[in-house]
Parts: sequence; C-alpha cells; structure tokens
Amino acid sequence: MVLACVLCLSTTAASAAQLTEAPRLAAIYDAILGAQFDRAAALLDAACPPAPAGACASLHAVWVWWQINANPDSRLLDERLTRAAKAATALNEMWTRREPDNAEAWFYMAASYAPLVQWRILRGERLAAAREGSRIKDALERALKLNPALADAHFGIGLYHYYAAVAPAAARLLRWLLLLPGGDRELGLSEMLEARDEGELLIGEADFQLSQIYLWYEHRTDDALALLESLDRRYPANPVFLQRIADAYAVYAHDPVASAAAWSRLLDRAERGDVYMPATTAARARLGLASALIDAAQFDDAIAQLQIVIDTNPATPPNARARAQRLLERARVRKKF
Repeated sequence: MVLACVLCLSTTAASAAQLTEAPRLAAIYDAILGAQFDRAAALLDAACPPAPAGACASLHAVWVWWQINANPDSRLLDERLTRAAKAATALNEMWTRREPDNAEAWFYMAASYAPLVQWRILRGERLAAAREGSRIKDALERALKLNPALADAHFGIGLYHYYAAVAPAAARLLRWLLLLPGGDRELGLSEMLEARDEGELLIGEADFQLSQIYLWYEHRTDDALALLESLDRRYPANPVFLQRIADAYAVYAHDPVASAAAWSRLLDRAERGDVYMPATTAARARLGLASALIDAAQFDDAIAQLQIVIDTNPATPPNARARAQRLLERARVRKKF
C-alpha cells in the first residue's frame, strides 16, 4: 500500500511552465531507472548547477532509493537515504519560503519526500509514511494551484486519491487519525492515466506504479505484465522489472512455467554481467527459478539450481544459503510424492 506519489519531475511539452533544466534532469532520471547509477551520479554532478539545488537534492534521494529498491533485503543504504531525503526536504523548504508563489518549488518539495515514503512502506513504517504522504499531497496541491499544467503533479494526486480509496482498514485508520481526506478510486486511476499520457519524465515511473496497481487491486494481470515487459525492454540492466514479471506469473497468473522462464532470463543476464549487482541478482534468480521449478514439478532442475546456491554460499542476498536449503528440502519432499 502506497500513500505517497512517486517522484514528480516533468511537465508536458505544451506546458507554459517548463521545469528548469528539464532535459538534463530527464536524462538523470532515465539513468536511475536503468540502474546506471554511476552514470546517473556523474550526470547529476554536471547538471547541478545550473539545475535548481532542490531539484538535484530530490533526484539524489531517488538515486539512493532505486538502489535500495533493486536490493531490498539489504539495509546498507537505509541511513544514506534518510540523510539524502532530509537534505532534500530542507533545501526545498527554504526554496518555498523564498518563493512561495513558485509552483516548481512546491513540486520539488513533494518530490523530496517521495523516496523516503516509499522506503518507509518497504520497512513497514506505516504511520510515518502516512504522515509524510500527507505532506506530499499538500505540496502537490499547492503546486497545482499555482500551475495547473504540471501533469506529473496530477499523477501524484491521482496516486493519493486511488490508494486512499483502496487502502486496507488499518491504513484507513491511519488516514483518519491524520485527518486526511478520503480517496476516490475511479478518479485517482483516471488522473494517473491522463497524467501518464501527458508527462515527459514520469512515464517509466508511472508505468511501474500502474503495473503494481493493476496487479494488487485491479485484477488486470495481462495489462500489468505488458507494462513490466515494456519497462524491462527499456531498462534491461534493472533487475526489478524482470523480477516483478516472474513474481506476477507465479502469484497472479498461476503459471510457474512462465515464471521459471522469466527467472531464467534474469539469470542469463546476471551471468553475462548485464544487470545491476550481477552476483546478487544471480543468486536471487536461482532461488526464484528453483521455487518456480518446484511448482512446475521439475524437481531435478530445481535441486540443481539450489545446490549451486548452497555450494557458492553467496553473501547477498541475506540468508541465501539458508533459503536454498529450505527450498531443497521442499523439493525433495515434493519429489517423493
């Protein structure tokens, strides 16, 4: 459950209020989604200045967040993200105080909170996520009041409206405690789709967020898979998208053979070194592949993959060897019957 918008960094080609240095920022964001983090860091250094300090700080937080998102079991970058988000919010708060009628300042104010909120949701910190999500909503509404043409801000508001409507009971209680207004599922989805079609920078992030909505709440598995496949074609070095494809086939399409094929694709990339953190990704792919093969009753192939993980005992992902041993026992039990 997500109560926050994703990073909002673009405007439409027809908008009268082009964001400062939008093409350079777009290239940075594209590199981040592509898991080209060294390249993104270099582009960020080159762009800032002349790009606004608040925009650059917000992008830096997103840069850290996507590294965590690509390796969520590790907590090594958690503190770095909190520092980056704190720096971004401080810079953008100063910007909004200096220029309270500048829509771009409020836009980046919202953006500075977004990675932190997504991280809090990942780590189960729902109350703090809801509180900061409300700050995103307030900042986006202020930005849109000043400049209604900011399409990506509409996407963020749409996310809020949607999730506020579909959130489980526990999350709705948090919304009530924080005095947040209720949501509107249909309106939120409509806003997101319209903004996605009009935006420049948010297309990749919007596709990712929509794919999760289609899976979790809309029961549109085929549409979710189409979006994820498109993301994987655009950003093949980012393991997140192909991992989500494999999980979608297993959990939502109930197709372990297709899930195994997706994990195999990811493993091939990792073994070639064509993906972010190839050794970690290879171990994660072998575990996912083995689980899918067990479900497909291909026990010997599953055991072979698990034995590799056990023998190599990779340091990451955490507890990979123990997880492989548990799956190995499952495979052997299933094989007997």
